[in-house]
Formats: sequence, C-alpha cells, structure tokens
Amino acid sequence: MASNENVLDLKHLFSLSNIRQLAAPLLLLTVLAMMVLPLPAFALDVFFTFNIAISMMVLLVAMYTRKPLDFSVFPTVLLVTTLLRLSLNVASTRAVLLHGHTGPDAAGKVIEAFGHFLVGGNTAVGIVVFVILTVINFVVITKGAGRIAEVGARFTLDAMPGKQMAIDADLNAGLIDDKEAKRRRAEVAQEADFYGAMDGASKFVRGDAVAGILILVINVVGGLIVGVAQHDMEFSRAMSQYTLLTIGDGLVAQLPALIISVAAGMVVSRVGDDGDIGAQFVNQLFNNPVVMVLTATILAVLGLIPGMPNMVFLLLASALGGLAWYMNRKSAEAAADKETATPAQPVAQAVEAHQEASWEDVTPVDVLGLEVGYRLIPMVDKSQDGELLKRIRGLRKKFAQDIGFLAAPVHIRDNLELRPNAYRITLKGVEIGNGEAYPGQFLAINPGRVSGPLPGNMTKDPAFGLPAVWVESTRREHAHALGYTVVDASTVVATHLNHVIMSHASDLLGRQETQALLEHIAKDSPKLVEDLVPKVLPLHVLQRVLQYLLEESINIRDMRSIVETLAEHAPRTQDAVELASRVRMALGRAIVQQLFPGSAEIDVIALEPGLERILGQAMASGGEGGAIEPGLADTLLRETAGAAQRQEDLGLPPVLLVPNNLRWLLARFLRRSVPNLKVIAHSEVPESRNIRVVAVVGG
Repeated sequence: MASNENVLDLKHLFSLSNIRQLAAPLLLLTVLAMMVLPLPAFALDVFFTFNIAISMMVLLVAMYTRKPLDFSVFPTVLLVTTLLRLSLNVASTRAVLLHGHTGPDAAGKVIEAFGHFLVGGNTAVGIVVFVILTVINFVVITKGAGRIAEVGARFTLDAMPGKQMAIDADLNAGLIDDKEAKRRRAEVAQEADFYGAMDGASKFVRGDAVAGILILVINVVGGLIVGVAQHDMEFSRAMSQYTLLTIGDGLVAQLPALIISVAAGMVVSRVGDDGDIGAQFVNQLFNNPVVMVLTATILAVLGLIPGMPNMVFLLLASALGGLAWYMNRKSAEAAADKETATPAQPVAQAVEAHQEASWEDVTPVDVLGLEVGYRLIPMVDKSQDGELLKRIRGLRKKFAQDIGFLAAPVHIRDNLELRPNAYRITLKGVEIGNGEAYPGQFLAINPGRVSGPLPGNMTKDPAFGLPAVWVESTRREHAHALGYTVVDASTVVATHLNHVIMSHASDLLGRQETQALLEHIAKDSPKLVEDLVPKVLPLHVLQRVLQYLLEESINIRDMRSIVETLAEHAPRTQDAVELASRVRMALGRAIVQQLFPGSAEIDVIALEPGLERILGQAMASGGEGGAIEPGLADTLLRETAGAAQRQEDLGLPPVLLVPNNLRWLLARFLRRSVPNLKVIAHSEVPESRNIRVVAVVGG
C-alpha cells in the first residue's frame, strides 16, 4: 500500500498543473546555478538563445495587450529576465577568462557571432555599438518608461477615491450588481499595484545597463591580465581577442535588454483599450488621407531638389499618394453604400396618406418614456449593442427589488425635434426630466472637494444638479486625480432616469400594477389577499394607500405587514389617509431603520409645545386639510428649513418628530419647500430606540 501511495504522489507531482507551478522555481534555481557553476560553451549558446527568444516573446505580448492589466505579471517578468541576463554575464565572463586564449569560440558560437560578424571583428566599432545600445536603453527608453510609470502610479493612486465613488454610484443606481462592483474595485486596486510595481521594476533595467558597462570594463582589463600574465600572450593579441569576446558578450546581453525595455515602454505608455498597439498605430496614424497627401507633396518637393536622393524621395511620395487615393476612394464608396441602404418610399407614403383613419391610429400614451436626439441613438440601438439598454434593464430590476413593485417598462424612441445630444424623460406623456449627453466623452462631476478646474463644456449633473464638466476621454484619469467623479454618457442618462423613477414611484403605481402586485402576493398568501380585496377594501383605496407611502419614500416590499394592517383597520374606516397612518405605525421599525441605521439613538427636530397646540387647533378647525395662518406658515417654513439644513451640515438626516395628529398635515405642507425633510410621528418610533432632540422649531 505504501508503494502504491508513493507512485500516486509521483504522478501528482509530475502532473501538468504541478509542472507549471514548478517552472518558476526551477528557472530561478537554474539562474542562480549559472552564477556559481561553470557552463560549457554549448550550454551558453542555448541560454543566450533562450534569452533572446524570451525577450521577443515579451515584446510581442506587450504589443498585443489591450490594457496594461492584461500583462499584470510584467514587473515580475522584468525582474526575472534581468536576473537571467546578469547570471549569463557571470557565466560568460567565467568562460571568457578561463578559455579566452583558446580562440574566438571559447564562450560559444553566439558570442563569437556577435563579436565578429555583427561588428566585423573591429573592436573599436564593437565598443561604439555597445555604448550606443547602452545609452539608448539607459538614457532614452528606460528613463522615459520609468517616468511614465512613476506618473501613472501617482495619478492612479490619486484617482482611486474618485473611481471608488463612481463604482458606488453605479451600484446604488442599480447599473451593476455586487459581483461586478467587487470586480471593479479589485481592478482599481490591481491597477494601482501594477503601476507602483512598474515604477520600481524600471530600476532593474537601469541597474542592468550600468552593470553591463562595468562588466565590459572588468572583462577587458581582466582578460588582458589573464592573457598576458598567465598565458604569455602578446599584448596586442590579448587585447584584440579578449576585447572581441567581451564585446560579443555585452552585445548579446544588451540586445535582449533593449527589447525588454521597449516592451516596458509600450505597456506603460499605451492609452485606451480598444485594440492592440499595432491596430491603434495603423488606424490612428494612417487614417487621414489629407495628412498623407500633404506628406507626399513635401517629399515630392524635396525629391526635386538637385543633389537630394531623388529616387528615394519620389518613390516614397508616390507610395503615400497612392495610399491616400485608395483610402479616399474607399471612403466615397462607403458613403454611397450608406445612402443607398435606406431608399425612400414616396409611393407607399402617398397610398397611406389616403387611407381612412382607424382605431389603430390611436396609440396609448407611454407610462414611462425616454426620447433621445439622433446622436444618442447608438446608445439605445439594440443592433449596435447599446450600453444604455443594459443599464435601463438593470435599474428597472433594482427598482423592483428596492421599492417593491414592477414599474412599467421604459419606452425608448428617437425624437428629431430634440437637439442632437439632448434627451428627455416623460411620465404619461409629460416631461419630468431632460438633459444632454455626449457619447465618447465623460462627465466629471464636482462632489465639492476637487483640487483644481478642468477644461471642457461646463454644465450641471442632470440628476442632482451638481456642477460638472464634459471632458474628452484623454482627460479621464486627470479628472479622477483631481477628485472628480467621472462617468460616461450612458451612465449619466441612466442615473438621471433612475433618480426620476425613484422620485415618481407613486405615479408609476397604477391600478394595473396594484392588481399585479396583489396577484404576486396571492401566490404565497392567497387567503390573506382574498379576505381583503375586494371584500373589505376596494382596489382603488389600496392603491391610494400605497401611493401615500411611496410619496414619502417608504418602500412597499413588506406587503404582508401592509395587507395585515389594512385587513385589521379597513372594516372600521375606508379613509386612505387614516389607513396610511396605521400602516406607517406598523412599518415604524423599518421607517426608523431606513433613516437611522443601527441601534443608536435617533437625532430629530421637534416642535415647541406652544406651536404644537396652535397647529393642533388649526387641524381641528380646518378638517383634513387644516388651515395655518399665513404669517405662522411662513415662520414655520423658514425655521424648519434652517433646522433641516443644520442637520444635513452635521451629516445627520433631517427628521421632524411630531404628534400623530399633525404628521399628515405637516408632511404635505413641508414637502415642496423642504423636500429632504422626513416627518415621522411619535407612534412610529419603536420603544427600543432612544430619542434625542437636537433642534426645536418655534422655540
């Protein structure tokens, strides 16, 4: 049994997944072994070739990534490849000093090829080429890539709060779910870690370039000492042989280093994620025929100057001119195809104009509608995978989960009477919201603590009225770094639509929605619904009670408690206001929990006792509507608004606590002037919650 278990362990150890896990440790052990153990010339050839191959693979992967995080392991790859080159330098130095006197292939054929064929066996040329490659790598590419990584790391860290706020805003608006929000937060943190790691990893390449220069000097001096002192070689012969071997060693190490540095620059310098670098390069540089025509003209003029290489200039000018002509022709053909794709139908329209009118011409008004200008059509076009369609489906689902009933679907149509970038939201044919959106741009919203201005089209956030500015996509990260909350055009429209739907929830609950809600409840509690509607309470009274709750931002998810409360009190009264008050008492724990999460004491605004008596008398004399003297009403509005503002400044929800008989009157009276104020009754506060009065109106 023990032997069988050992066999199984060996099979598990050498499985494909474990071999992949062991690849990195084995590579590091091999690299470290090369620094200590002498390698034969053939092994050096293999490792040098592998070093060149791995650098080319890294460069190609960097070119075909769409965004930096697709190659998140790059900082580690940079460290490993740098360590591999340094260990090869140590191994090749050992081989050159031990066997350099035997001939030019003492350290392998790869070093010999780089030392003889690439520089023609000329030591001066080899040294110059090596120095140039080192300067290009050290001064130009590595320094630039390191600076980009440093700035990217700083901007990414500065932009993290804004990105987190944008994710939270999308989550609260129902545009994304918890899993997507968690993934986006992890991506934001990973992006910051990546640029921070790249900032540090670029120092590896810089140190490698300095080490290459020092190794070159050490090898030349050491080779001369070994050749002349130990092997009795002539100074000139030792100088030539050891220098060529050292130059070959340096070139074969610096070429992969240069390739890796270019890959690092490509990874950190790319902008956007709509394609790989090659596709972006071709599409953006050779996409304008006018630019190529002007370039071809300049080259042709230079080619006509006597003494210039006329053939080369005229050849390139002809090639660019031909390419510009071809692209211009393709654009014209595409425009012609687009025009013929939508033929006019005047005959059919004329026939339709003479048809008799029918009931089919009477179209019902949409409960909830979204009309867009023609430039916003791609955002809502299903054939173009419009992003706004997905967001509207998501926010409608979240509305049903949060509020407690399924609202009517949003009917979307284009309206040529609107401005190209405008949209408007309608409720039963009446406009309840409008704004503008610019596809391809981003709305940078000022939450009140930004560190600087942004250039762009100044506006206001259509949902909440905050100051904002439309900026180009290239300024998105800069806006994040300044503290702005940055969202795209589809998110702007979706957030505005969500805000409007939430604020008009009571208008969206019609007779049909109420009936559908009852049928949904009847699936689990059929007897409860059957005993209430329509035997005890008419459907329209139930609808009005639910609308009263929704008008004061109370969700109706707990329909079981609502129906049970109505079933208890409906036999004694059919007044919707009184029934709504009874339901509020039953939902008091949920109402207070929504305003004051947790179990801490609740901080409220109260009425001065004398003012309570005056309002109670007005309520008693004026019936349901009440009648408040104009001067008293003005004072009440002014003082309540001031107290509510002070509550908001302290970060507390503005809540007014009043007697039961005054709650309905004051809630309706203060709703327009102080929309953020919530009015609750004493009977709605659970006995387990402590009350603390922080402000008194009328005192």
